[in-house]
Amino acid sequence: MAVSASAQVAPRGERLFVELATSEHEVREAQALRYRVFGEEMGAKLKGPAKLDIDEFDDYCKHLLVRETKSGQVVGCTRILTDSEAKRLGRFYSESEFDLEPIKALPGRLLEVGRTCIAPEFRQGSAIAVLWSGLAGFIHLHQFDYLFGCASVPLGERDIQAAAIMNRIRRQAMGPEHLRATPRAPLLTSQTSDDTLDAPLPALLRAYIRLGAKACGEPCRDPDFGVGDVLMLLNVDELNPAYSRHFLERLSER
Repeated sequence: MAVSASAQVAPRGERLFVELATSEHEVREAQALRYRVFGEEMGAKLKGPAKLDIDEFDDYCKHLLVRETKSGQVVGCTRILTDSEAKRLGRFYSESEFDLEPIKALPGRLLEVGRTCIAPEFRQGSAIAVLWSGLAGFIHLHQFDYLFGCASVPLGERDIQAAAIMNRIRRQAMGPEHLRATPRAPLLTSQTSDDTLDAPLPALLRAYIRLGAKACGEPCRDPDFGVGDVLMLLNVDELNPAYSRHFLERLSER
């Protein structure tokens, strides 16, 4: 199991705090939350035993957990796959959905995040910001240059909802042509009229965009999860200054 001896990556807040899993039991807590969100709530087809979401990537990843301070309950999580561990494994997770050659050719260190989820009862609060603060601390500590990962969007009938969301992303957060990652399974509908832009952006996608991340092209259709996955890439040097001040500079002063 890939864990770190230094679990605390960001200061504890009054209600929530973030840490890296340092035991198999703590990883199981993340896998249980993933099952609750992806399996029970979204109806995704998952691998692993009952009530857990487990796949072959978990043993190569570090698992970042958001806990409620009072109860100790895991209310948010993501998993982190470093470029060195991806090399040892032989691939990044996103390579099953995209041709990642333009991303892998970038100079500097790459960090992939995935299986990000927040418990339903904590989605209206600061859980996603606390999770991002932990990621920022990990990036700062290990000097990564790029962060990337998939943000899921609902498909809707004939993938029209996903296509409507992409209309907005193309205008607001589309990356340059040379960093486009080709999806292995494109949407059934790739274009829709501008008057259908009432589809809201999911929370994780909004968080990526606020950080300054850019979409690496069109989504990949994921039938197991019933969503479209948008590959997002963040150049750490281009991190939104407001987030940089709030997260990275605060961490560097500790």
